[in-house]
Amino acid sequence: MAEQPIIARVHASPLAVDASQWNALLAQQAAPTPFMRHEYLAALHTSHSAVPETGWHPRFFTLEEDGALIAACPLYLKEHSYGEYVFDWAWARAYQDHGLSYYPKALIAVPFTPVPGTRLLARDAAARNALLQAVTAWCEEEKLSSLHLLFGADEDLYATEQAAMMQRTTVQFHWKNTVPGYASFDDFLAALSQEKRKKIRQEQRRVETAGVRFRCVRGTDIAPADWAFFYQCYERTYLEHGNAPYLSAAFFERMAADMPEAWVLFIAEREGLPIASSLIAVNQGGISANGQKSSENLPLVAYGRYWGALERVDCLHFDACYYQPIRWCIENGVSSFEGGAQGEHKMARALMPVAARSAHWLAHPAFSDAVERFLEREGEGMVAYQAALESRSPFRALAEHPPQS
Repeated sequence: MAEQPIIARVHASPLAVDASQWNALLAQQAAPTPFMRHEYLAALHTSHSAVPETGWHPRFFTLEEDGALIAACPLYLKEHSYGEYVFDWAWARAYQDHGLSYYPKALIAVPFTPVPGTRLLARDAAARNALLQAVTAWCEEEKLSSLHLLFGADEDLYATEQAAMMQRTTVQFHWKNTVPGYASFDDFLAALSQEKRKKIRQEQRRVETAGVRFRCVRGTDIAPADWAFFYQCYERTYLEHGNAPYLSAAFFERMAADMPEAWVLFIAEREGLPIASSLIAVNQGGISANGQKSSENLPLVAYGRYWGALERVDCLHFDACYYQPIRWCIENGVSSFEGGAQGEHKMARALMPVAARSAHWLAHPAFSDAVERFLEREGEGMVAYQAALESRSPFRALAEHPPQS
C-alpha cells in the first residue's frame, strides 16, 4: 500500500480544527497546559478577545496523515506586540526607522498567556520538525518579517534550534512545593528566613485585621454570580490603570461553560460582602478534556492569572494572589504555582526565578544578524541577572537549616 501523503492546512479560525483530535494530541505532549486546550483557544476567538479586530489574525496550522491530526499549532498574524510578554518593540522601531514593515509578524503563542508549555503539538519529533518547516516556509511565501515562538516546552525549543531559530531567555517566578511537600502553610513559612516569614505574617494580619475573609470555590462550584463578580473586579482594575481588559466577559462565560474544572476562584469578603477576587488555573494532572491520559504522569500545577478589587485594603493583593493560592496548593498536593512574567517582588513571597525561553526567526538577513548579536549580549546579562536573583533567596540558609541525618 502506498504511503499516505502528509497534508498541511492553514485555518483562519480555531473552530475549523477538530476539537477532539486537537485535545487528544495535546494530551500526548510532555508539557500540556489548560491554555492550549481547544476550548480555551476557541473561547478567545468566539469572545472576540483574540480576533482580527483586536490585532490577532488566527492562522492555525495542522498536519494530517490519512485523515488523522499528527501535528498542529496556534499561529497568529499580529499587527502589534501587545499581550505577548516577550518584548520586541525595539525591533519593530528599528524596522520602522529603516523604512521597513515589521508588522504583520507571525506568532506561535497563546494570546495574553505567558505560561510555559507545549506550543508545537506533534505525535513525534519528526512531525514536530515537519510542522515547524511548514510554518516557516509559509511565512517566507507570505513575505512576513518574522516568526516568533513564545514560552515553548523543551521539545519545541529543540526543534527551533534545529531550524536555526534564534533563542531568547527571560525570567519568570514560580513557587515549588518541596518534596515530599509542605505539610501546611505554617510548615512552608518555617522554611523561609525570619525576615520574610515575619513580613508575610504581618501582611496577612493586616488583611485579617481589616475584617477580610476568603472564600475559595473550584470548578462547577463557582456560581454564575461568582464569575460575574470576578469579572467586575478584573475589569475595574484594568480600567483604573487606563486600559481596557484583554479578555471579555464572554470569554469567562465560555470558561465557566466549557472547562470549569480548570479554575479556582478566591473571593475576599468583608462583612459578608465580596470586595476582591483572584482566579487561578490548574492542570488536570495529565488528563485531557476527553478523559485521555497523557503519555506521562504529570504533576499538578497551578497558574496565577487574574485579579481585581473593588476596594483598597492594604496587602490584599499579596494575600489574594499569592498566599491564598499557595495555601490551596499545599492543601491539594499541587507541585508548583507559576506566578507569571516579571515582578521581582514575587521573590519576597517565595516565588523563585525560572528561565522561560522563546525562539525567533527574522527574514531580513541584516536585521537577523543584528538581533542575534543583541540576543547574545542579552543572554549573558540574563544569566548574571538570574544568578543575582537566586543569591537573594527568601529561604533559610543551609547553615540555619542543616539537613537531617
